[in-house]
Amino acid sequence: MYRFLLTPRWWGINVFVLLAIPFCLFMGSWQLSRFEARVDDHRDAKTQAESARRGAARPLAELLPVDKATSGRQATATGRYGAQLLVPDRELDGKNGFYVLSLLRVDGGRALPVVRGWLPGRADAAKAPAAPAGEVTVTGALQASEQPGDDGVSGRGGLPAGQTAAISAASLVNLVPYDLYDAWITLDKASPGMTAVPAKAASGTGLDLKAFQNLGYTGEWFVFAGFVVFMWFRLLRREVEFERDARLGIVPQEPAAAGPDAAAGPSERAQDEASTPVR
Repeated sequence: MYRFLLTPRWWGINVFVLLAIPFCLFMGSWQLSRFEARVDDHRDAKTQAESARRGAARPLAELLPVDKATSGRQATATGRYGAQLLVPDRELDGKNGFYVLSLLRVDGGRALPVVRGWLPGRADAAKAPAAPAGEVTVTGALQASEQPGDDGVSGRGGLPAGQTAAISAASLVNLVPYDLYDAWITLDKASPGMTAVPAKAASGTGLDLKAFQNLGYTGEWFVFAGFVVFMWFRLLRREVEFERDARLGIVPQEPAAAGPDAAAGPSERAQDEASTPVR
């Protein structure tokens, strides 16, 4: 009954199934491992953020460039404040407002963006307190440059003068006449009248949409593997039923195989026979 499994057609089907199932299982397992890695990164980032807040501040130069290991760590820098900008459309505790961003010029003339605090409402330079004069030493959480599309970061342009959508060297290079660090600091203690901005987790360490996409792809690949098995059994069952019907002689006859009288009904054939003269 199952000799058809040895035909070239079924050899091709069987080889495809034997290759497709392991491939689907491998891809599903790989996507699951990516989701688990993102979960571990998220857990490690939370632990690191807690330890960073309790750790002693280190000089800025010792923590650059910013990566997953140094993001959120306490950094200190000394210099004089220069230009001041506003970062609109930033939420804090469910309220919309703006950051007050001041450029700290350190030794060598390079400028470090420093978020001195947050204020509610629309961005208004008149509401932002002026930066302290003279030499100051700041301490805060070190952050990597923002990218448009990150959580809370807008990529829109056309902002009024004195405003920037993202805190990054690429966004600020045309707004201030200084060389810039590819990093920024959010102060632990905001300037009077403002609220301190909490540090963000390093990019790629949160349970974002990409993490749950990995989880969704995991389910899809395992479903594909099950679908391949289902279709193989369905084809096998149809082939077995066809073989059985062929042995019993109940396989439907092809229209072309029927004679010229096949299209005529029984009554018509009877009339033809009756009208035929007997010789």
